[in-house]
Amino acid sequence: MESYFLDWANLLLRWVHVITAIAWIGSSFYFVFLDSSLTPPEDEDLKKQGVSGELWAVHGGGFYHPVKFAVSPPQLPKHLHWFFWESYSTWISGFALFTVSYLYSASTYLIDKSRMDWAPATAIMVALGFFVVFWLLYDAICRIFGQRKNGDAIVGALVLVLVCVASWLACHWFAGRAAFLLVGAMIATSMSANVFFWIIPGQRTVISQIKAGQPVDPIHGKRGKQRSVHNTYFTLPVLFAMLSNHYSFTWSHPQNWLVLILMMFAGAAIRQFFVMRHGYKLGRNGNPLPYALVGVAVIVGAIVWMRPAPVATPVVNAPVSGAASADKNGASSQNDFKAVQAVLEQRCYMCHGEQVQMKNLRLDSPDSVKQHAQAIYQQAVVQKLMPMNNATGITDAERALIGKWFEAGAATGP
Repeated sequence: MESYFLDWANLLLRWVHVITAIAWIGSSFYFVFLDSSLTPPEDEDLKKQGVSGELWAVHGGGFYHPVKFAVSPPQLPKHLHWFFWESYSTWISGFALFTVSYLYSASTYLIDKSRMDWAPATAIMVALGFFVVFWLLYDAICRIFGQRKNGDAIVGALVLVLVCVASWLACHWFAGRAAFLLVGAMIATSMSANVFFWIIPGQRTVISQIKAGQPVDPIHGKRGKQRSVHNTYFTLPVLFAMLSNHYSFTWSHPQNWLVLILMMFAGAAIRQFFVMRHGYKLGRNGNPLPYALVGVAVIVGAIVWMRPAPVATPVVNAPVSGAASADKNGASSQNDFKAVQAVLEQRCYMCHGEQVQMKNLRLDSPDSVKQHAQAIYQQAVVQKLMPMNNATGITDAERALIGKWFEAGAATGP
C-alpha cells in the first residue's frame, strides 16, 4: 500500500509541477520576447508619460498594445498583476516531487554504493546542501561582478564554471539519474530564489517609493532585469536535466557528468539564439544564428560520441527437422528460462519476490514473468533502469541473456 500511495503522490505532484512550470516558463519567455521586441514610442503623449517602448501584436482575434515604463508610470493602477506565484508553485511542487521520489527512498534512488557508500541521512543532507551552496555562490558572483564593466560576461563565465563543478560532484557522489535531477533542481532553486530575493522585493520597493512620492531608484529595475535574464538562460538546461530521467543512456554513461554539461551548454546556447533573434529583426544586434549552430553542433557531437559500441551477433545453432527439432527447441526454451530464472533470483527477487513485491510485481512466479516479460525486457535490457542503480550488480552478459530469451519468444515452460 505504501508503494501504491507513493505512486499516486508522484503522479499528482508531477502533474502539478508540469502545469506550474509551463505557466512560469511561458510568462518568462513572453516577457523576454516583449523586452526584445519593444520599439521607441511614436506617440508624443506616450513619450511624455515616460514610455520607453511599445509593441503592437495580434492574437486570438484581437489587437494588443503593451507599453513599458522604464522606471515608473505616472501613477499606479488600482489593480497590478504580479508574476511570482508561477515561480513559487513550480518550486514547491518540484521540491515535493523530489522529496517523494528521491529523498524519501534515498537508499534506493539517491545512493549508488559504487560511488559513495554513505548513510541515507548523510546523502540527503549533502543533496540539500547543493541547493543552498549553489545559490549562495551564484548570488555572491552576481553581487560582486554583476555591476562591473563586462559584468554580464564575467558572471556568465563564473556561473558556467560553478555549474560544471556541481555537475561533476553530483555525478561522482550520487546515482546517475538522481545526479542529473539534483543539478536541475539546484539551478531551478536559484531561479526561484532570484524571484523571491531580488525580483519581487525590488518591485515592491519601487512601488513603495512611488506611493511615498519619492524618487524611484533605477537600480532595482536593473537588478531585477539581470536576474530575470539569468533565469531565461537557465531554463533549457533545467528542462534537459529533468527530462533525462526517462533516458538512461544519458545518466548511465561512464562520463555522465560531461554529458550533462554538454547538453546544458547546448541548451543555453540555443536559448541565446531565441533571446537575440527579436533584436536582430529590429537591427539592434548581429545575427544570432551562430549560437544556435554551436548548440546543435554540441548536441550532434554528443550523439556521435555516445553511440553504443557494436555488439557481436550471437551464434545461432542450425535448426533440425522433425520431432527432434521440436524436442530440441522445447529443451532449449526451458534451459533459456532456467538461466533467466537464475539471474532473476540473484538480481531481482529481493525487491520482486515472495516477501517484497515492489510495484506489485513478483518475478519468482513463471506466470508473472511471462505476463510482465515486455516490461522486464524494457527495464532491464533496453533502458537498463533495473535493478535500480544496479544495486545487485547485474552484468551486461546477464542483461543480454534476458534479451535473448525475450526475443526468442519469452517462453517460461516447455
